[in-house]
Amino acid sequence: MSKLKILILCTGNSCRSQMAEGWFRHLYGDLLDVYSAGIESHGLNQRAVKVMAEAGVDISGHRSKLITELNETHFDLVLTVCDSARENCPWFPGKVKHIHRSFNDPPALTKSLTGEDNILTVYRRVRDEIREYVENFEVLV
Repeated sequence: MSKLKILILCTGNSCRSQMAEGWFRHLYGDLLDVYSAGIESHGLNQRAVKVMAEAGVDISGHRSKLITELNETHFDLVLTVCDSARENCPWFPGKVKHIHRSFNDPPALTKSLTGEDNILTVYRRVRDEIREYVENFEVLV
């Protein structure tokens, strides 16, 4: 039996979608083929890499991808993790289930913060919210 293919879509594929991809792979890698992409490509956020590593999930090998790079992949499920991605989500052919769960954007939340510890606290909170969501995610489509 082939694995279900899930796409996690965000605006820039740099932080939230990367963390979600990491959690899905970590928790459900035996059940799902997991991809992430963005409407734009902003590069992999190194603070996201750091806080995921603290939780035992290595996403350092990920890269920020545009959704157009995955045009040939048929997905069973598309999960948008930000409102912008939901509003700009491209059409996917076939029977694709769409789910939306918006998470706060750590880079946006930390723009006015000073001190790396204060900034990482925000990233950790969002990381943990994503983990909780993924842990409780109904894998069956």
